[in-house]
Amino acid sequence: MPIEYLTDAMKRIVTSQEDAEELGSGYGGANGPTEGPVWFKEGGYLLFSDIHGSRRMKWEPGKGVTVEAEGTANANGMTRDVQGRLVVCHHFSRRVDRVEPDGSVTVIADNYRGLKLNRPNDVVVKSDGSIYFTDPPPRPPLTPPEHTPELDMAGVYRVSPDLSQINLLVRTFANPNGLAFSPDEKILYINDSNRHVKHIRAFEVEGNGTLDLGSERLFCSMLGDDRPGAPDGMKVDVEGNVYCTGPGGIWVLDPEGNHIGTILHRAVNMAWGGDDWTTMFFTGPTTINRIQLAIPGIPVPRVEV
Repeated sequence: MPIEYLTDAMKRIVTSQEDAEELGSGYGGANGPTEGPVWFKEGGYLLFSDIHGSRRMKWEPGKGVTVEAEGTANANGMTRDVQGRLVVCHHFSRRVDRVEPDGSVTVIADNYRGLKLNRPNDVVVKSDGSIYFTDPPPRPPLTPPEHTPELDMAGVYRVSPDLSQINLLVRTFANPNGLAFSPDEKILYINDSNRHVKHIRAFEVEGNGTLDLGSERLFCSMLGDDRPGAPDGMKVDVEGNVYCTGPGGIWVLDPEGNHIGTILHRAVNMAWGGDDWTTMFFTGPTTINRIQLAIPGIPVPRVEV
C-alpha cells in the first residue's frame, strides 16, 4: 500500500509499504458505508456497523465476518465505556444507547430539552465515564425523509456518567462527525465533514468535562485537497498523533496539527486493536481492513489518566 511520507516522523509510524489486508467486503448496503469499528481485546474480535444493512458485524481471526446483530436502526459509531459495555449511535432511532451484560439496552440520550436528536453519529467515552457524541443534521438516505429536524443546530454533547445530565458543548459545526481525546484528555478534537468546511478543531476540556470555547483553534484544514475522502473517523495514539480520514486516505497529524503523512487507502472510520493496540482496523465504503503500525493507539475502554 503506498504511503505518502510528508516528513520523517511518518516513517516511525508506518515502517512498511505492504498493502492493507482486506478482512471482508460487501457491507454498508446500497448507500454504504461500513462504519464504527471497535475492538474487544479480551475476546480477540472486532465489531463494526453495516449502516444501511442495519446490522452489526463481527470479525474473528480464523472465522471471518459473521452477523452479530440485526435490526440496529442503522447504527453508526460505536465504542466501549469504562465498564466495557458497548455504546452505539443510531441514525434511525435518533439515539445513543449501551448494551448491558445481560443483553438489555439502556438509552443514554435520545433528546435534548425534549427535542429529538438529529442522527447521532460518533461517540467516545472519557476515563471518568462521561459520554461525548456528535449529532449532525438529518440527511437522507442516512435518515428517512420524514425525520425533519426538531433541533435548530448540529450539536456535540456530553452525558454525565450516571446519565442524569446532558450538556450541549458546542453548536457551531455544520456537520460534526468524528471526535477523539488527546492522551491526557485535556484536548477534545472534533472534525467537520461538510464539504465546504473539511477541518478538525481542538478544544481545551474544563475540569467539569465541558469545553472552554475560548480555547477553540483550527487544528487542521483539509480544504484544497481534491482527492476523494473527508474528515470522518478519528483516533489518537499514545504519543498524541491524530489519525483522521480525509482526502486520499487516512491523514496522520502530529500533536501540533502538522500533516506528516497519509495512508493511501479509502477509509471511513478506524479503531485500534490487536494484543498491543498497534493494529489499525479501518472501514472503507464497503470493506473492513487492517494495517500494522508502529506506535500503539489509545486503548478502549480508556484507562484512567
